[in-house]
Amino acid sequence: MNASYKIPFYAKVALVSICIFAFVFTMKIGQHIIVPLLYATILAILLNPLVNFLIRKKINKILSISIAVTLSLVIVIGIFYTVSAQITMFSDSYPQLQQKIDVKSAELVHWVSKTFKVKEAKINTWIAETQSKAISNFAIGATLAEAGKMIVIGLLLPVYLFMILYYKPLLLEFISKLFKLEHHIAVTEVLTKTKKIIQTYLVGLFFEMVIMAVLNSTGLLILGIDYAIILGITGAILNIIPYIGGVIAIGLPMIIAFVTKDSLVYPGLVLIIYIFTQFIDNHYISPKIVASRVKINALVSIIAVLVGGAIWGVPGMFLSIPLIGIIKVIFDHIEPLKPWGFLLGNIVPTTSKFSFIKKIRFKK
Repeated sequence: MNASYKIPFYAKVALVSICIFAFVFTMKIGQHIIVPLLYATILAILLNPLVNFLIRKKINKILSISIAVTLSLVIVIGIFYTVSAQITMFSDSYPQLQQKIDVKSAELVHWVSKTFKVKEAKINTWIAETQSKAISNFAIGATLAEAGKMIVIGLLLPVYLFMILYYKPLLLEFISKLFKLEHHIAVTEVLTKTKKIIQTYLVGLFFEMVIMAVLNSTGLLILGIDYAIILGITGAILNIIPYIGGVIAIGLPMIIAFVTKDSLVYPGLVLIIYIFTQFIDNHYISPKIVASRVKINALVSIIAVLVGGAIWGVPGMFLSIPLIGIIKVIFDHIEPLKPWGFLLGNIVPTTSKFSFIKKIRFKK
């Protein structure tokens, strides 16, 4: 006699909670291995068409992979060189900038004292105590650890990238052996859509970053803001982080404009320029170049960015959107998980099957 046992709802919730906790804990403690591996996998998918093209041109497989990896490293090093050159210019003029910051701080303290009838000595004492607390709370060890993680990622990334491209047939065959023959069509669809999402998303993201860097830098140069190029590039890089990065990108040039200019008009003009560029990005650039590639709604995007940052820091924030896009593709091809895939998507229904709820009235 076959008796089927149904797991109670509370037991399912407990099992799912334990699995989620174990998964997040594993991602956290294994980030030094997992994060470089994920970045390498995404870049390998992006570079795979180039490797295939070189192989079709009768170039040795190892040499083709080496050319693709070297080309990607040259592009990354070129970006870092451009940014570091601008940072060097910023650091050379830091003493003058610090003097202007001190002058502006004194003027702000005087204005607050005069407006709110508070003695300047009390304000200066409060500022000194706040600065000392901030310095004591600034974990140098944690900062060095974060820098160390970035160095580890930079060193492991080319190795992982080369190995994934070289062993691609082995990895694909392994995936096919994990599933039964009747599931191979669905698995192939998932892999194909995942490849397309990553390739188009990253390419679109790169073009969006270049366009935003040009727009930001041009606007700041027209206003005569110091360090316009580095601020424009920094804003474009931060803009990759959905919603949160754009807010931070606006704050930095406004602070520089406030410190380096004698009029409050300039921070306002900077704000107007960045609002204008964000409007162009949100309504024209991102929907046509980036958003159409990864169909994730805004709420899920923000939550994914925050969760990625909590687990893996800044690298996790950049990884969050492509990973959630891949998860959505997987959910859409597994029948029990299709409702979750629908929840992640950006299709908002105009009507609901539960419209009868509106007719319910509470009885007095």
